[in-house]
Amino acid sequence: MKITRIRVFKTDLPYVDGAYGWGAGNAITVAKASVVVIDTDAGVQGCGEFTPCGENYMVAHSEGVEALARLVAPVLLGEDPRQVARIEQILDHTIQGHSYAKAPFDAACWDILGKSLEVPVWLLLGGKLTDGAPMYRVAPHRETEETITELDRHRAAGYRQFQIKVGADWSTDIDRIRATVPLLKPGEKAMADANQGWRVDNALRVARATRDLDFIFEQPCRTYEECLQVRRRIDLPMKLDECVTGMRAAQRIVADQGADLVCLKISNLGGLSKGRRVRDFFLDNRIPVVAEDTWGGEIATATLAHFAASTPADYLQNTTDLCNYNTRSTGTPAPKTEGGKLFASDMPGLGVAPDFAALGDPVATYGEAA
Repeated sequence: MKITRIRVFKTDLPYVDGAYGWGAGNAITVAKASVVVIDTDAGVQGCGEFTPCGENYMVAHSEGVEALARLVAPVLLGEDPRQVARIEQILDHTIQGHSYAKAPFDAACWDILGKSLEVPVWLLLGGKLTDGAPMYRVAPHRETEETITELDRHRAAGYRQFQIKVGADWSTDIDRIRATVPLLKPGEKAMADANQGWRVDNALRVARATRDLDFIFEQPCRTYEECLQVRRRIDLPMKLDECVTGMRAAQRIVADQGADLVCLKISNLGGLSKGRRVRDFFLDNRIPVVAEDTWGGEIATATLAHFAASTPADYLQNTTDLCNYNTRSTGTPAPKTEGGKLFASDMPGLGVAPDFAALGDPVATYGEAA
């Protein structure tokens, strides 16, 4: 089997609730998705997706996939996409870094591998260890009363874990945490996610002012070193997110005892191939993980669902249904969600096909259809 054509599609994903506020003054109303579709001479097609959480999220940018494709697509044409380790090697040898832009190429090849063997991707990743991954839901920056109403709405839909966005102003963040965390019902969990928004001193102020509450302190500061300073001086559980960038970061976190749990964004790590190695390293060191991505539609959510399904249930903190944050789609059908849980498809591959009606014409095409 050989790759004959690679196409890149771009589409807007409007946020379902208007504006999504996060971190220190960040907000998005529309995310920009990039979808990679790979065709083969055997008639088997695979797809992958990358969508950043706004244009200023980390080093990720919506133009990255298109730019990377200009360089890697000519090299990938004629390769066997089922050899996912070789594809990963080619991507890394052709372009140094830019993991997020490589992730959809990696996912598309896993999709093709699964379809060629007529098995779901979760089976290729080791098997189904979680049948229905618990989901969390985000409560973006809003007035406290609006947040309370939003949490009630998500609770009615079956969610039992909530990520409360903070990081804009440390003093009002204290009030936001103190107003919402006590409203949790038995069995529910909350994460206060600053998205790198605080200085060390202000993160410490927030932690000390809320130390009597039971919640998870998430990514308070921009750098790992700053987060580690905070972790060593507070007694709340610490979750790291944006600074979990790969195996070297994972090894340092384990050696430093730098976190109680970690968020693994598939695109941030470079795709399923690298993501599962980082995940398994954390699991070997008994650190629970969150299966997530930077943003996305149905294709990104399907990839995420397989990643979550192949994670042991007792070390999977949660995942999320990214496609339900948008009013437009990237693929069909959407992964099943029920009772606050995300289910991976048992269909071959990722179990999702590109929604070409929504995606429109490709912005770039390399090679020709077989």
